[in-house]
Amino acid sequence: MYELRQYSKECRISAADDASRRPRACTAVATAATSMAAESECGGVHSWLFKHFDRKIAVNGLVLDIPVGSFYGLVGPNGAGKTTTLNMVTGLLVPDAGTAMILGHDVWSDVNTAKRMIGVMPQPDQIFDRLTGLQLLVYSGMLRGMSRDETTRRAQDLLNAFDLAGAANTMVTDYSAGMTKKICLASAMIHSPRILVLDEPFESVDPVSSANLKDILIEYAKTGGTVIISSHVMALVEKMCTHVAVINDGLVCAAGTVDEVAAGEELEDRFLQLVGGRHEAAHLAWLDGGQAQAQAPTSAQTIQPILPTPATPTDEARQ
Repeated sequence: MYELRQYSKECRISAADDASRRPRACTAVATAATSMAAESECGGVHSWLFKHFDRKIAVNGLVLDIPVGSFYGLVGPNGAGKTTTLNMVTGLLVPDAGTAMILGHDVWSDVNTAKRMIGVMPQPDQIFDRLTGLQLLVYSGMLRGMSRDETTRRAQDLLNAFDLAGAANTMVTDYSAGMTKKICLASAMIHSPRILVLDEPFESVDPVSSANLKDILIEYAKTGGTVIISSHVMALVEKMCTHVAVINDGLVCAAGTVDEVAAGEELEDRFLQLVGGRHEAAHLAWLDGGQAQAQAPTSAQTIQPILPTPATPTDEARQ
């Protein structure tokens, strides 16, 4: 495994860099990833990435191989590198070294081509919430080069599918947290991408809407689309996903089909084995639910009122 410090100075890749201008080490990484993509029968998403922030290594040679048509889950503890990895794979964050291939296209050689094939679910603070739900979807579609008529038709379909038709003309800033999550997902789907990348898509979504969203995503995957989700809910990943990768400390601990990674156990139990960090509950003597106070003897005490001290009259006042 290469150390990140070998790449940090010479492998800064920008979206405008041409492949011929890449540093030698980065070119070697890209060649390896290209070869891996060519050998794969699926040709979905392939990546080998490095990223650090100051002295913190966030992603340290993390390898992903995501087949087309899969429902792929990324799971890991907080700070494991999931969001950083997804941002680099989708062209939102420049890696220090390595490469990412989207359906045979190098993301950082032709970032615009790669971005046309993917739909990234934005976070609520990344959208124009002063637009109405309908306006936001139409804007997202036209930003992708779609005609206004086609975008409006798809926007109405998505609003109906996500139970947002009644709020179509309401500003997004007035949406609830769950409604905002749904309009963000709809904006990522309006151009019918071949790959959907979703970071915690079901957070703050009510159970009924969550079930409807799951049905839409499963149907999308059945048509040949690829769904990549990042989640902390093991039960959700185990039920919905066909493949899963467990990430910790910027590396993949295990990857494959859900059954392969679970290895005959519950996915959550297997996850805890791979990641570690489980320890006995801390015993806090004072955290007793008020039991100590209930058992402590009480004594009747008279509360004396605190009266103000009378002011001493001045000579002028006496006169």
